[in-house]
Amino acid sequence: MKAVSYRAYGGPEALEYGELPDPRPGPDSVLVRVRAAAVNPVDWKAQAGYLAGMIDPVFPVIPGWDVSGVVVALGADTPEFQVGDEVMGYVREDFLSRGTFAEYVAAPVRTLARKPANLSFEEAAGLPLAGLTAFQSLKAARAGEGDTVLVHAAAGGVGSMAVQLARHLGARVIGTASERNHDYLRSLGAEPVTYGEGLNERVRAMAPGGVDVVLDLVGGVVKDSAEVTAEGARLVSITDPEVTGLGGRLLWVRPDVADLTALGHLAEQGVLSVEVARVLPLEKTAEAQRLSAEGHTRGKIVVTP
Repeated sequence: MKAVSYRAYGGPEALEYGELPDPRPGPDSVLVRVRAAAVNPVDWKAQAGYLAGMIDPVFPVIPGWDVSGVVVALGADTPEFQVGDEVMGYVREDFLSRGTFAEYVAAPVRTLARKPANLSFEEAAGLPLAGLTAFQSLKAARAGEGDTVLVHAAAGGVGSMAVQLARHLGARVIGTASERNHDYLRSLGAEPVTYGEGLNERVRAMAPGGVDVVLDLVGGVVKDSAEVTAEGARLVSITDPEVTGLGGRLLWVRPDVADLTALGHLAEQGVLSVEVARVLPLEKTAEAQRLSAEGHTRGKIVVTP
């Protein structure tokens, strides 16, 4: 099969495009013909070695954790799926090796759910990791109706999901973003606020009683954000261990079939949408990584075999 891989830690220049052996599904896995795979910041961070000691590589590594595609072969015990099923998944294992930037991936059934019928393969590929991160962050924060939720990096892949999910829960959402993304946040139901110097003062003006939930999706903001919280507020960060010292939760997103299935249902109901910013061919994965690392793209970057 055609795939993108790397044989040593490095940047986008370390990626190679070429032939690798087709994967074979284990007893509790299915073989998925990849139709689209989304790029996430964790892909190029893991590739650069930032997760060394947490998730170790088995070289050569095929990067990528997000996928949508079609089941083409079954493992020995996979009653959850049939050949021909359209699926999406956050296909993460406890080591780096068999990723989704390829024509095929052997995906454990614990990582997959059925693709929402109303989403394209490109949109569905952008849902699992970002959607699960937002969904599990809001659950960890016990966000609900009547809460005021402050979402940092609200226009990003995870942030835009968190805005939509929090609004669905009945929460008021204040989202930090650059000025150019304010109209986008308003379209999702958030009240935008510009990040940077003076942010706390702007948030206090919008929520004089303090915010009930803080979702840190960018890093380096939880300490300052704790100054604009109401009594009993809940803080969750996906990047900053300092949150635990403030009584909050550091969250590492997990593959979860029930959560991913729930996200799929919300997408089918029109509650949750996925914005796709760019679609590039698989052989241009290095360019896709560079675009992701620049951090200026709104929505998901997707590669297709």
